[in-house]
Amino acid sequence: MNAQDLLAIGAKMFQGQLDKNHDGKMDTLEIVGALSGLLGGGQGKGADPLGGLGNLVSGMQKGGNGDLADLAASWLSTGANKAPSSQHIGQILGQDKIAAFAKQLGIPPELAVKGLQAALPEVVDKASPAGSLDLEKLLGSVGGVAGALNMASKIFGR
Repeated sequence: MNAQDLLAIGAKMFQGQLDKNHDGKMDTLEIVGALSGLLGGGQGKGADPLGGLGNLVSGMQKGGNGDLADLAASWLSTGANKAPSSQHIGQILGQDKIAAFAKQLGIPPELAVKGLQAALPEVVDKASPAGSLDLEKLLGSVGGVAGALNMASKIFGR
């Protein structure tokens, strides 16, 4: 599974959580772009969503918060994913990043959090089929960092 596949899975989970009436008002490509920026540290073009995902999980594991460490362990494991609360999402990402993500999508931050509650566990789970993040393998599947950057530029049309 490559970075584009992971972002698409996250976008579909996010869209499914918010677009309950399936009217298509949440554009999947727009969500992919916003997720790429969010997981890549919000650095826009050239952001590395795979490295950002690794940093996110590492922060959850090492942050001294047992709840977040338990969440990370469940998302990385081959078992069921524990659902994060809205408070967990705020702790994991920070309110500033959530607000910027929501603004990019043109939705209120509380809706963004709701979508992220569905998307983040699934993205981490799919990125860790063997129980740990293998970022080198994922990067290799898109041609390394240069390939990931090229893929991101194609997604964003830049």
